[in-house]
Amino acid sequence: MQIRTFTEKGDVQVTVMHVDGNIDSATYEAFQSSADELIKGGAHYILVDLTHAPFVSSAGIRALQHIYEKLRALHPDSDISDEDVKKGIRAGTYKSPRLKLLNPSKETSQTFQMTGFDMYIEIFTDKAEAIASF
Repeated sequence: MQIRTFTEKGDVQVTVMHVDGNIDSATYEAFQSSADELIKGGAHYILVDLTHAPFVSSAGIRALQHIYEKLRALHPDSDISDEDVKKGIRAGTYKSPRLKLLNPSKETSQTFQMTGFDMYIEIFTDKAEAIASF
């Protein structure tokens, strides 16, 4: 797995993590570490480009959840409460304002749907639309 990062300017500066290869038990730590470094370096909005990541395992989903939680912790006062987030997820009205995904494979999309991950992480097929959504 290789990760290229760059920034895109929309309403806010978005850090794009372009992943080449699977995010699985062999690679999730490197993926998560890369995201942690980006967040430590000032990234507040991350778009994970999965166009060239054919497979995301449960370890990869845990890494994405970790990134979601780290980004949410950056601004606990500006976001809604944890309880309201949970209610919003159940109602289908809450989506993460700080982490979004681009072009997951069909299999990965199905995994996200089965696990409920897509209930609060927006998934896009158009990069410009994804950047504009932040």
